[in-house]
Amino acid sequence: MSEEVQAFWNQRFGRDEYVYGTSPNTFLKESIHHFPSGGNVLCLAEGEGRNALLLGQQGYQVHAVDLSTEGKSKAERLAAEHNTSLQYTICDLNDFDYGENRWDAIVSIFAHVDSVSRKNIYQKAMASLTEGGIFLLESYHPQQLQYGTGGPKDVDMLVTLEDLRPHFEGSKVLHEAELERDVSEGIFHTGNAYVTQWIVQKSST
Repeated sequence: MSEEVQAFWNQRFGRDEYVYGTSPNTFLKESIHHFPSGGNVLCLAEGEGRNALLLGQQGYQVHAVDLSTEGKSKAERLAAEHNTSLQYTICDLNDFDYGENRWDAIVSIFAHVDSVSRKNIYQKAMASLTEGGIFLLESYHPQQLQYGTGGPKDVDMLVTLEDLRPHFEGSKVLHEAELERDVSEGIFHTGNAYVTQWIVQKSST
């Protein structure tokens, strides 16, 4: 685990307000119908818990993973305030024990990591999905650097569909898009943005 990266996120999430808001990501909200009902869902880099809250309210068993202890505290508080629950592990996404045939869906909303880490994480994530399980991702696209409305400044942490496809060969693509859309989520995602969206279903073996 990078202590520098962990310190960055603890500082960001250490503010009183929910810096990405408490409303769920709209792409996730619009796409949740793809998920098997009532299953186990893993949320990558979940931060302050806004997406986990939506999933918990929809009857899913939610497990979040993130580097930030401050994020965990706020996520647990948000869930308690809305009478939902979640499990939350403090861990680098590279080091998390994903298991095998464990998750009915995995959610990656603005979980930006470098290209080497993506290869490792996506391989483990797909192995950990149950047959027919769903992997859903929304990430900033390299064109987002021209917008300045959120996301990392390192292009290696930004994702295109071309980047994603080799990691999910053999899976059924349910949705893929690169598009401009409004992303207004708290004080760090602040308006028109360029994103990559990706939903795949794990095929039977």
